[in-house]
Amino acid sequence: MKNRSLLVIALFFLIISPGILAQKIDIKVGDKATEWEFLDADNNPFTMDTWKGKVLQINYVDPDESDLNDEFNDLIKIAIDVDSIISKDHFKGFGIVDCASTWKPDFLVRTIAGKKAKKFDTTILFDYDAILREQWNLKKDSYNVIILDKNRICRAIYKGKIDSSENQEIIDLIVKLTKE
Repeated sequence: MKNRSLLVIALFFLIISPGILAQKIDIKVGDKATEWEFLDADNNPFTMDTWKGKVLQINYVDPDESDLNDEFNDLIKIAIDVDSIISKDHFKGFGIVDCASTWKPDFLVRTIAGKKAKKFDTTILFDYDAILREQWNLKKDSYNVIILDKNRICRAIYKGKIDSSENQEIIDLIVKLTKE
C-alpha cells in the first residue's frame, strides 16, 4: 500500500512539474511581460530593466529567418535617424537570437548577429535554449516582433513576416508609446 501511494505521488509530480518549471504564459497584447536574462556576444548580461523607462521592440529571431523583417526594421531606423519621430531616449529595439531553432553553429550565428547589430546600431542577445520562445509561446523557426510599453505591457506581437501594409501602424504605435 505504501509503495502504491509513493507511485501515485511520484506520478502526480511528474505530471505537474513541467508546467511549474516552464511557467509558459503565451504572451498576448495587454499582458505584462515576464522578466528574462540573456547574454550578448561579450557575455554581458541584459534584462528588460537594462532599458528601464523605454519602449522596447524585441525581435526574437531564428537565425535562418534573420532577413524576414528587414523592410520593417529599415523603416524603424529611418524613423529614428532620419525623420527623428522616434527618440532613442525613449525607445530601444534589439534582437534575441533563438539559437535552438537553427542548424547553424554558434560561431556562424554570432557572425550573422554581429552584422545585424552593426547595420541597425543595436544589441543582439542569445537564447541558446529557447527559453523565451517556450516561456512566451513564440513561433519557432520564424521572426517574432514584440512591442512592450515602458511598463512592460505587451502592446503588439507579430509572429512571422510583418505585412508591409502594417509598417506605418506599428511605427505610429511606437511613437505614441514613447510619448506616454
